[in-house]
Amino acid sequence: MTQALKQALIATPEPVTAEHCFRQHVNAGYARLAALMNLPIEHASEGVYIDDDQGRRYLDAGGYGVFFLGHGHPVVVAAVTQQLQRNALASKLLLNAEQAFAAQALAAVCPGELQYVFFCNSGTEATEAALKLARVNGCRRVVSTVGGFHGKTLGALGVTGREHYREPFDGLLGNSEFLPFGDIDALQQCLAASPERACVILEPVQAEAGVVLPPPGYLTAVRALCDEHGALLIFDEIQSGLGRTGRWWACDHEAVAPDIMLVGKSLSGGCVPVAAMVATATVYAPFNRNPTLHTSTFGANPLAMAAVRATLQVMQEDGLVERAAALGHDLHARFSELLQRLGLAQRVQLRSAGLLLGFEFEQASIAANMVMALIEQRIIVCHSLNDHRVIRLTPSPLLSAEDCQWLLDGFTRALAVSVPAL
Repeated sequence: MTQALKQALIATPEPVTAEHCFRQHVNAGYARLAALMNLPIEHASEGVYIDDDQGRRYLDAGGYGVFFLGHGHPVVVAAVTQQLQRNALASKLLLNAEQAFAAQALAAVCPGELQYVFFCNSGTEATEAALKLARVNGCRRVVSTVGGFHGKTLGALGVTGREHYREPFDGLLGNSEFLPFGDIDALQQCLAASPERACVILEPVQAEAGVVLPPPGYLTAVRALCDEHGALLIFDEIQSGLGRTGRWWACDHEAVAPDIMLVGKSLSGGCVPVAAMVATATVYAPFNRNPTLHTSTFGANPLAMAAVRATLQVMQEDGLVERAAALGHDLHARFSELLQRLGLAQRVQLRSAGLLLGFEFEQASIAANMVMALIEQRIIVCHSLNDHRVIRLTPSPLLSAEDCQWLLDGFTRALAVSVPAL
């Protein structure tokens, strides 16, 4: 071996790992957490499964509500692939036909008189658009709920009901009033306290708070109070909408429609990022008068629009909303029976709405142990940003009977090693 070759070999760096790149160039804190939890590296996905880089297969019951259609649904992939080959991004000057047809398809399944759609790239962008639209409609007060989660950009943080995320940015956020979720008397007093027009933003089911369900009649009463006081009502259905709770929208459980609705997560069939704000014609009028008042370069791109149309098509043709209701009912019953059988019904609180299930443990450390134990069982779940004691399941209605048994069996074994004996 020549001296030059030896020096070349010495100078050649070792292959850089994904973990190293993540730690050095993405987020060192998350890299440490991933190492502590021994998180695998995601490599491929198909249907309701994810494969890691070691060839191990996991059942995806997580994904924070994104994968209602699973991963890589063939109808959605075909639509996106065809669009990619024809016209991937729009000029933003000429009319975007894909945007028009996707907006029509989404408006057709929305409640009430929601008609106009502003497409964007993420849920927090949809929140920003809604807050701006409320502002130009004369709303000078913003009322939100404790425990609510609406995103992490500055405007969205202003209505996100957990101080942990807001406090570092105090002074930069607009003023919002936070009321207990489900407390209609508090809302009545708040709206009556000032003549200034308000907008009220809330989740029909609080997802990141740990699947917190509203008291019966709460959404109906909120709608009535907003009408009485001339307030705009914004429902954040980013995680609870599009069939997740067994109805098209969680607000459908009380047949209530908002003035503005936020949509996201599974809107693109789990293929490309997309979200939307949908509003009534009356509320959307300022944006119609001035089309450049709120825009997005990559919002409503043709790839995302093709995915939206294909997703809504699959949901309707395959009856996935009805399947979500049936499977959610079955899973709730089976998990309830499991907790009873293990003597944990008093120590682990189960809350669910369709295929949005939350398990509240006595301590956040137990929930963290459950997440790791479930990974050992090759099951992926969600933690809850606003209540670390709660882990959530947001599975697809495409789970088979075998998948459900995998989920129940894995959960049983994870409980055995995670929940301390009395």
